[in-house]
Amino acid sequence: MTFTLGPNQYGKAGVRLVTVDRSSDRHVVTDLTVASALSGDLEGTHLTGDNSAVLATDTQKNTVYALAREFGVGEPEAFGLRLGRHFVATQEPIRRARITIEQHQWERFGEHSFARSGAETRRARVIVTEDETRVSSGLGDLTLLNTTDSEFHGFPRDSYTTLPETTERMLATSVEAWWDHGSSDVGWGRAYTDARAALLAAFAETYSYSLQQTLFAMGSRVLTDCPSVDEVRLALPNKHHHLVDLTPFGLDNPDQVYVAPTEPYGLIEGTVRR
Repeated sequence: MTFTLGPNQYGKAGVRLVTVDRSSDRHVVTDLTVASALSGDLEGTHLTGDNSAVLATDTQKNTVYALAREFGVGEPEAFGLRLGRHFVATQEPIRRARITIEQHQWERFGEHSFARSGAETRRARVIVTEDETRVSSGLGDLTLLNTTDSEFHGFPRDSYTTLPETTERMLATSVEAWWDHGSSDVGWGRAYTDARAALLAAFAETYSYSLQQTLFAMGSRVLTDCPSVDEVRLALPNKHHHLVDLTPFGLDNPDQVYVAPTEPYGLIEGTVRR
């Protein structure tokens, strides 16, 4: 019996990189987690253990630090492009490099003092081949809440359905989003700020009859406000808020006291394209 090697890649994950710009008294901290994944002519290492084409993952880690020192980091998309192009250009067997970056936020409270932010994580993913470059930006753990302007009704009911219909509910989610750029020549910082603002605006301004409707509105708003973006992918968990029954205590509950369970939860996923 004969077997063949299918698609494969290898790399270094969880590379923690923190840089400090000390060019002025007002220091700037950049905090990233970087992952590299390389693929190409790697049959030898899989089939015979020949490692002549394998750039060690430790070398990939070292490259992250060396390029950060040599060129600086800048925006995560730009740093991902530099890393991906380096691996493809300098390693003949490597045909494709995927770089994924998460940026962790710090809030300034002094010239050189920072507190770790509870805000969302900014993300970037870059894929470089000999023929093309693709860049995606994104974010995760962006928790949003509307206290009104949300309904859910008109859904099918069968013998297992217990969920009541509602014309007034809280709507909350933790946004996981990726958006693809049609070019690698983009002002990355402004593009991220605009996309994030579009997501927030659509969430706030959409009177929601379903989280699916809100998802489409959010993706559409990014495409409307961000001309460099071709496609938006969203995953929106429904972070439920249930009214607490206070009648055993002789109390009413006019939409004021809620319980917010963490599990189980609905998960709404979708893609919006031009």
